[in-house]
Amino acid sequence: MKKNQTFGTSNKSARRPSGATAGREATRLAKEQKILQAAEEVFAEVGFAGATTSAIACKAGLPKANVHYYFRTKEDLIHAVLENILTLWLDSADVIVETADPAEALSSYIRSKIEYSRDRPNASKVFASEILHGAPYLEGFLRNQLKDRVDFKTGVIKKWIERGLMDPVPPEHLFFLIWSATQTYADFDCQVAAVLGRRKKPKPEDFDQAAEFITNIVLKGCGIKSGK
Repeated sequence: MKKNQTFGTSNKSARRPSGATAGREATRLAKEQKILQAAEEVFAEVGFAGATTSAIACKAGLPKANVHYYFRTKEDLIHAVLENILTLWLDSADVIVETADPAEALSSYIRSKIEYSRDRPNASKVFASEILHGAPYLEGFLRNQLKDRVDFKTGVIKKWIERGLMDPVPPEHLFFLIWSATQTYADFDCQVAAVLGRRKKPKPEDFDQAAEFITNIVLKGCGIKSGK
């Protein structure tokens, strides 16, 4: 698989036999998830260049042949890991629709992003590393799918502004602010833990407090009255 390829279903596991039983399908999905979780950890720990499929297989507790069966190359794996987290992040913005209450929609979006930082920190770190290296595997996605989705959501925010539901803020920069504020709790978790006096990782209550604080800052900064 080449760099900058637009995301799509590329691994061998996507070609599902029509007569597959529910049991075989469940087994296949379980193995894929073990491999992807292991890949997230290994990529986050040593980076793409330092990662090997042998290390990923070892982390997943599976034979190396299994990794290559589901994901033919290391490039397939990095694409799958990145696609998973990006899909989750993008889908969490589905609450931002013109008919929604801005306070409720943005609060829900921020809460979801914080929860992903809490529950999937390694995936976020892999994404951050990709961006810091110039997005060699993501550039096509960023300039197409991501931009299209953000363009649509900025249109929603502009409609809210026109209706007087919030102050005239630059929507794209609002997204940049939310992304940076929420993802820092995953990408720089050791820094957060150190400042908060935690032993290794931030505690669950730290993420709850962060979600509430970021939400309050965003709503007040945008001139949105909370529905609480």
